[in-house]
Amino acid sequence: MGCCRPIVGNSGQNVSAALLILFYISGFYYIFYFAATLAMIIYKSQAFSYPDGFLAPDLALLCIMAILEALRLYLGSKGNLTEEEAPLGLSLVITVGSMILSVYFLIWQTYVLRADVIINTVLLFTYGLESVFQVLAIAAFVG
Repeated sequence: MGCCRPIVGNSGQNVSAALLILFYISGFYYIFYFAATLAMIIYKSQAFSYPDGFLAPDLALLCIMAILEALRLYLGSKGNLTEEEAPLGLSLVITVGSMILSVYFLIWQTYVLRADVIINTVLLFTYGLESVFQVLAIAAFVG
């Protein structure tokens, strides 16, 4: 019966563990997201008449997003493992920038395919879920 008791008083550790798992899953999903988005941009440039000067900004924003994602996951994992608020808070701020770029690829890029909508919606959902857990972890570390 002791194996089924809920752990009381360790909610900070539970949030921290869940956040670490989310960062891990998000890292793998972003690799898939980057490859799929790059492949779709190449496909769209070949299948559709891409307006002059629009392909380079889409590719540049995807590369900027990849750099931000690597930094976001590093700072978030570091802050979570060391239980420091500053790196976790900075990761939360970078998450907002990544969300804006994801919305760009969801709505404002030159051509938006149904696959773009699906993978960006999943990415935005994971960003939202991670943001909630980051705020909870910061609150647990402070309190």
